[in-house]
Amino acid sequence: MADRALITTPFTASSTADEVLRGVHLVGVRAIVTGASSGLGAETARALAAVGADVTLAVRDVVAGEAAADRIMKATGGTRPRVGRLDLADAESVARFVDDWRGPLHLLINNAGVVTGGLERTREGWELQFATNHLGHFALAAGLRGALARGAAERDGARIVSVSSTAHVRAGVDFDDLQFERRAYDPQLAYAQSKTANSLFAVEASRRWASDGIVANAVNPGGVATGLQRNFTPEQKESLDAAEAAGVFTYKTVGQGAAASVIAAVAPEFARTGGHYLDDGREAYTVPDDAALADHPHGVKEWALDPVAAERLWDVSAGLVH
Repeated sequence: MADRALITTPFTASSTADEVLRGVHLVGVRAIVTGASSGLGAETARALAAVGADVTLAVRDVVAGEAAADRIMKATGGTRPRVGRLDLADAESVARFVDDWRGPLHLLINNAGVVTGGLERTREGWELQFATNHLGHFALAAGLRGALARGAAERDGARIVSVSSTAHVRAGVDFDDLQFERRAYDPQLAYAQSKTANSLFAVEASRRWASDGIVANAVNPGGVATGLQRNFTPEQKESLDAAEAAGVFTYKTVGQGAAASVIAAVAPEFARTGGHYLDDGREAYTVPDDAALADHPHGVKEWALDPVAAERLWDVSAGLVH
C-alpha cells in the first residue's frame, strides 16, 4: 500500500446510507442482500430500493423476510423487494437459491452473519461461524458468477460487497485447523477467522473475476447494535464493552453502519478496483499482524489482505463446498 495513495470518498463515519445514495439512481440494477430481514441487511436493502434498485432479500427466515419486504415497500413507496430463502449454513439451500436465480445480477451484498457463544457445527462438521459467514457466501458468489458477469456486461461492471468486521484483527485464518478440530474452541477467535476470510475472499474474487468485470471489496460497518449480538457470551460482551470504553469504536446507527456496504456498492471510486478493505468511507490503511487494535482501530491487518493466503483460502473453500 505504500506505493500508492489510499482510496478515499466524500463520506465519513457519520454518513448514512441515504446520504451516500443521494442523487444516485439504480433503476434497472438488480441486487441481492443476504441477511436482509433485520439490522444492517434490512437497512441496506431499504436504501437501495429507495433509489430504484430491484432488490432480493436472501433470508433464512422467509416469514421475517416477507415482513421486512412489506416494511421496505411502505417506507419507500416503491416496488416490493423479492424474498428468497437462503440458509448459508446449508449447502443444499445455497444451491437451490442459485438454481432459482434468473437473469443478470449487478450487486451482491454478502451481509449475513452469525455469532455463536459455543461450538456449533453444520451437517458436514464445519464450524458454524466459518461455514455461515464465509463458506456459504463463497458458494453463493461462485454459483452466481455467471449472473454477475452478465450484469457486468450489461452495466459496465458488477460488484460484490463482503461485510467484514474490526474483529478480523483478532485472528488470521488457521489453515491447519479451520474447523477447530484440534485447538480449544474460542467463539471470538472463530468469528475473527471468519471475518478475515470475508476480506480474503474479496481479494481473490477480484483477482480471479477481473476479466468478467466483477470487483469485490470488504467493508467494516463499525459498531452497530443489531441482533448479531444476541448470542454473545458474557466474555464477548465484556470484550466489546472494553473496546468501546478504550475508544476503539463508537456505536453507529444502523443507517451509518449500512453506509459502508452502500459505499462499496455504488461509489465511483470503487467501480473498477477490488480487493480493498473499507472503513469509515475510505480504504483502510494496512497494519502489521502484531499491531494492537487500540493503536489502530481503523486499520486492516496484513493477514486480511495477503494474496497468498487469499488464493489458498479460495482453493480450500472450493474443495469443501464443491
